[in-house]
Amino acid sequence: MMPTSNLSEVLFKPTKSKKETSTIIRVEGAPDTPCHESTSHDDGRGFYRVLKRPLWAWEGVDPVEMEAIFASMSASEHERSDERLIDTVKDYHHGNWNYEWVQLGMRYQKEAMHAEEQAGFDPEKVASLWLRASTHYGIAAYPHLRGDELAMQADVLAMQAYRHAMSLMHQTIKTIEFNYKGKAVQAYLHLPRTDKALPTVIASGGLDTLQTELWKTYTDYFAPAEIAMVTLDMPSMGHSHNCPFNEDTSVLHMTLLEELQKVAWVDQNNIATFGTRVGANAAIRLAFLASNKIKAAVSLGGTLHDFYTGGHRLDTLPRMYFDVFASRLGKTTIPKSTLVSQLCTFSLKQQGLLGRRACSVPMLGVSLEGDSFCPPSDNHLLAASSRDGKAIILPDSPLNTGYHRCMTAVTQWLQEKLR
Repeated sequence: MMPTSNLSEVLFKPTKSKKETSTIIRVEGAPDTPCHESTSHDDGRGFYRVLKRPLWAWEGVDPVEMEAIFASMSASEHERSDERLIDTVKDYHHGNWNYEWVQLGMRYQKEAMHAEEQAGFDPEKVASLWLRASTHYGIAAYPHLRGDELAMQADVLAMQAYRHAMSLMHQTIKTIEFNYKGKAVQAYLHLPRTDKALPTVIASGGLDTLQTELWKTYTDYFAPAEIAMVTLDMPSMGHSHNCPFNEDTSVLHMTLLEELQKVAWVDQNNIATFGTRVGANAAIRLAFLASNKIKAAVSLGGTLHDFYTGGHRLDTLPRMYFDVFASRLGKTTIPKSTLVSQLCTFSLKQQGLLGRRACSVPMLGVSLEGDSFCPPSDNHLLAASSRDGKAIILPDSPLNTGYHRCMTAVTQWLQEKLR
């Protein structure tokens, strides 16, 4: 059990002013238009962050509590870095993005700790409270920019709560540690059972997603199908924060794949890759480069080609995403033109993988209609680049069930391929 002392009081104790998230990265020439998201206190101002309401609700965030946080931020009279942006309240207090989400996470953590002290408590129910705490801490750190001290502290809380939640569940979680060029990396192997080797999926999210945020993908979809899942943070973030990020997006995945050869719980003949956004880029890239060891590969809303080369998509990208890419590349200041030029190298078609000789690994590309990061053309390009490829574009309405419909399709397809 985690120590009962309030870890947030240790991590977030009053100190000198820390940089507010929106001021950490400067991409010269990037759009400076606020993200306009309606709130109950809508006054025409916008947000720096892109709000992922449907995704966060799917991850277990109460929509009512979510809107209450946004309203609290909007009503705050504390100084902002940019008065046009609701979520740029400076310092760790009422109205600050990190503060509001950490406070809600601590409420669930305290509820979990209290429940755990009761005789005959239900481990699964307590675990769900810990997972909710972890989810809120993860959102507090969003979008996980390098140099954001409050975000890094929230990441610590998210990872601790996550590990404790998994220790209470009937599934097993193992930490896999490996080195990449002298840098320590940690991945989490989630096992529905341990009495036999299981089909295993290597999973990663996007550049604004920690591996701890993929828990629902496991508990609601892969685990019931008796598929193990090993999560891995993308280079430059989370447990991979010491590793550089570049167009070789699958470099850590390749090292992890070699490490999995030593793990008895993993069925070596049934390893698949799965990813969202840039995590999908890594998943598909690994399938091409290690086709003799990968049984199937899935891209869910992946940034495979068009996003990096279609100028119109980058021209309409919210500023936060430019900051995320610059941060992952280790830049605090960079001209937009330089960043866009560098991003072109991330296209798997430009790298000579997609659109050439068909790969032997079955590949699935899934997305919702209207996905600004993954147009249907990318999924069809992926399907045509595999001897057993498939593209699925699902209706984007109703949006609140979009992730469930996508993951249902993904799980069913993986069950067919991992036999």
